[in-house]
Amino acid sequence: MQNALFTPVPGFDQPIAVLKHCHDRIRKQIGTMQRLLSHLPQHGADVDAQQAAKSILQYFNKAAHNHHADEEEDLLPMLQTSAQGDDAASLAELLPLILQEHQQMDAAWQVLDRQLQRIAAGEKAGTNSLLLEERDVSLFAELYAGHMQKEETRIAPMALRLFSAAQMAQLGEAMRLRRAITQ
Repeated sequence: MQNALFTPVPGFDQPIAVLKHCHDRIRKQIGTMQRLLSHLPQHGADVDAQQAAKSILQYFNKAAHNHHADEEEDLLPMLQTSAQGDDAASLAELLPLILQEHQQMDAAWQVLDRQLQRIAAGEKAGTNSLLLEERDVSLFAELYAGHMQKEETRIAPMALRLFSAAQMAQLGEAMRLRRAITQ
């Protein structure tokens, strides 16, 4: 009997499902950041806030970079070699947007990284400053929401439709190696 309390993590034999799982984790970490916005004014950088900040930092400083590399170094180039006709035209339109959004999200993350580092260290907010700025969290959340929507509704379905089993295996293997996960 499968335990219904846990959602299984897809394996690298299902690389598109792994990418979707990463998006779900991104949403979860952004949700934690948004909850920190209401937690911090009442409780400051207490132990719960510090743990939340450390979890968010760990995810976005490591896993999110791998995710972007999966797309930039493997998924999108593989799509470029496979796409023809309308798919190629759609990809030509999407590719610069996706790469630009990666840069925008990375820049927005640098701002949040500094704020979350202070929370993780247990710093107290100054008289006229907040530990975590709502506008910075909102910008980051909006950038990721729009970006993930493009990938989930246009890029992922295209890959699922165009890639052969061998291409899926190649993509999954590249993703596994990037994370230094042994089989």
